[in-house]
Amino acid sequence: MICKYVFGSPIETGAVVAQIQESAEDLSWMELEKTKGGIRLSCRMEDSDVVYGLGEQMRGMNKRGFTYVSDALDDAIHTESRHSLYGGHNFLILSRREQSSFGIFVDDPGRVAFDVGETQMDRLEVTAGPDCVVYFIVGESVKDIAKQFRRMIGRSYIPPKWAFGYQQSRWGYINEADVREVVRRHHGQGIPLDAVYLDIDYMEDYKDFTVDKEKFPDLAGLAGEMKEEGVHLVPIIDAGVKIEEGYPVYEEGIEEGYFCKEEDGEAFVGAVWPGKVHFPDVLNSRAREWFGGKYRGLMEQGIDGFWNDMNEPAIFYSEKNLERVMDEILAMRGENLDLHAFFHMKDILLGLSNNPEDYRSFYHDLDGVKVRHDRVHNLYGFYMTRAAAEAFGRIAPDKRTLLFSRSSYIGMHRYGGIWTGDNMSWWSHLLLSVQQMPSLNLCGILYTGSDIGGFGGDATEDLLLRWLEFAIFTPLMRNHAALGTREQEVYQFSHVEAFRRIIRIRYGLLPYLYSEYMKAALEDELYFRPLAFDYPEDAHAVKVEDQLMVGESIMAAPVYVQNATGRYVYLPEDMLLVRMRSLKERTCEVMARGHHYVEMALDEVVFFVKKGHALPLAVLDDDLLSTADLEGAAYEWISFGDGPVEYVLYEDDGISKEYTPREDWKRMTVDGR
Repeated sequence: MICKYVFGSPIETGAVVAQIQESAEDLSWMELEKTKGGIRLSCRMEDSDVVYGLGEQMRGMNKRGFTYVSDALDDAIHTESRHSLYGGHNFLILSRREQSSFGIFVDDPGRVAFDVGETQMDRLEVTAGPDCVVYFIVGESVKDIAKQFRRMIGRSYIPPKWAFGYQQSRWGYINEADVREVVRRHHGQGIPLDAVYLDIDYMEDYKDFTVDKEKFPDLAGLAGEMKEEGVHLVPIIDAGVKIEEGYPVYEEGIEEGYFCKEEDGEAFVGAVWPGKVHFPDVLNSRAREWFGGKYRGLMEQGIDGFWNDMNEPAIFYSEKNLERVMDEILAMRGENLDLHAFFHMKDILLGLSNNPEDYRSFYHDLDGVKVRHDRVHNLYGFYMTRAAAEAFGRIAPDKRTLLFSRSSYIGMHRYGGIWTGDNMSWWSHLLLSVQQMPSLNLCGILYTGSDIGGFGGDATEDLLLRWLEFAIFTPLMRNHAALGTREQEVYQFSHVEAFRRIIRIRYGLLPYLYSEYMKAALEDELYFRPLAFDYPEDAHAVKVEDQLMVGESIMAAPVYVQNATGRYVYLPEDMLLVRMRSLKERTCEVMARGHHYVEMALDEVVFFVKKGHALPLAVLDDDLLSTADLEGAAYEWISFGDGPVEYVLYEDDGISKEYTPREDWKRMTVDGR
């Protein structure tokens, strides 16, 4: 059951696709208070209550004990003290033992705060603006609540099958020679690879939809050459359009009025990589169609994948704010800066970037309705990605195109995936990646993953090995690092053979991983789940924060502590422990329900299979180098049961939008003993 409550005059965000009538009865799930700035919903939480959801956020799977704010922010330092990351995912489930569980979605694209027991340990308090829609969902279980919500917001994005292969990225591949070297060194070591990313280095002076002809003199030729080797090129597109005479994107945007404007009608001037920029008003349908159409030029050169970045939108500084700060700093010249004056100087300099005043100073044209940006701030990344996806539907209507974004709002999951942003080479961020996956799935975002090894900082070999051992289960499996950090392509390290074996295990698992992803997308299910979703009556399972269900058969329990040679694992039922040093070197052992310490060597993949379940493994040729080489592969099976075990295998061509009907999914029966 879904109940809908409308407050004020909300903006249509596009988050919900189902037709749901406004509820006539009084709101009864939470206490409602109308404040000067909006509304506040609150309720008591019992000690046994667990809170799931909120998508891309810090901390654990259970969100109790902190305040989370949906206010999309470009902030690369993801520590426990952060209240906001890159997206606005305003859905949570309050899972209760003593009372009925319920889900709540606050459809408000402005700032929304979720105080989940931080101010008062036993209170959940949600604060939103005056104009919003609130949905309450009740069901038979937390899985049922999640499924109802997923149906309400629409089918999750489905990428091409090659996008499930291993992918390599780095800010710093500056020319064609660098790209060829990355592919040569992977393939020369027998390491499969399906994509190489082009960060801002490929552009001419950081201008969107341009290519630096000195660095990439023949992008179309390079893209074709790479595809011959099974590798796809994936360039970045940023939100800001450089202000430069003679640059067609800038001139067209100005002429047609497609950029966000200040109150007086002048185009807003911010700054990002190229310096001063305008931001396309992607919330306007005409501007969205125009901006999306610009992807065509790269697609005509053989590009079939993109990642959208800096689309919170990130603002290094605004023209007006920079001028004010410079005046204030210059006035301090020659002054004796004491404690307070010095920190004030630091604060105003640091406050130049992503300043709330800037977000309150420009406007959108929502097809005739003028709206200040801060009221719809969390929609920008969603609508930039929607612009691209809608354009792909016009340019290549029958073909899937890889697309994911940094910033997002609920609803964007229909158009693309996300990566979890600028993480660090920290062991804590490996654990954070594990904990973010089910929360993102709850919000519809299935195609996701973190930067393997960490984007910032210097990855160590053991961290990268452990991260890969978890990332073989994430749909997006991309190694990505920042300029100036240690080069962390797997061939840079001494144990290249171990990396090769682990990445090949990913390709062996792809028939299972792809099947489970497609079933989750087509049936509105969860690909990643907390253990408690499968074992709701198990008090121990509810407390587990570092293990995950992956599809119907697998439980993952990754190592995320430096120097650990194993870890404690809780099994909610008897399970089959699977150890894989390679696809050909694997052992299986039945383990009883309960608590165990499991040895896990640095170079082996360990996971568990549920009783009564099975999974297929592709039999790989020694020369397999991409997902294209999987076509026609035979299967082996890992299964656990007292007799025959059934597995439903999903297969399609991996590129068209003609998805296999449910009645044609292959039901395979294997011996579970």
